[in-house]
This record gives sequence, structure tokens and C-alpha cells, in this order.
Amino acid sequence: MPVNRFHIPPHGHWFPSPAPAAVRMSRVPRLIGYGFMAAAALLAAVMKKEGVESIGPLPAVVVALFLGMVGVMLVFTDLMVRGLYAQVDAAKRREEGDGD
Repeated sequence: MPVNRFHIPPHGHWFPSPAPAAVRMSRVPRLIGYGFMAAAALLAAVMKKEGVESIGPLPAVVVALFLGMVGVMLVFTDLMVRGLYAQVDAAKRREEGDGD
């Protein structure tokens, strides 16, 4: 008699079932990204008006560019992931509708 060493989930695939539709993705990363972009714009305005040259050991331009880059990356990544999930949900609903 063979011994089954690996548990096979009852739902037919190796990955756990997805979270229920009531669970929503957090918008916190996107809001943090908007905050970083606003901080970069504010820093750029302060640099232009008051002539700020450096923030600690780093040039102020480097800090502004880094904050803006990370902010844009967080916002675009969040929006792309949301779009991907929306496409997957639409395909699942379309598939369920065809099966009935």
C-alpha cells in the first residue's frame, strides 16, 4: 500500500482558494506614494524659493528625485495590480456566466 506523503487540497489545485470578494485591497500604499510625490514637489518648491542646497549629507535634488521616484512607483504599481485583479474578476464572472 503506497503512502501518501503530500497533502492534496480538496479543491483540485495546489494553491489556496482566493480571498472572498468582501475582502478589499488596502489603498495605503497608493496614499503613501501620493505623499512621497507631494513631499518631492514641496521640497522642489522650497529649493527654488529659499535655495536649499543639501539635506544632511545628500544634495537636495537627489532627495527630491528619490522621493518622487518611489512615490510614482508605489502609485503605478498599486493601480496596475488593481487593474489586473479587475480583469481576472471580470474573466471569472464571464466564465461563470457562460457555464450556466
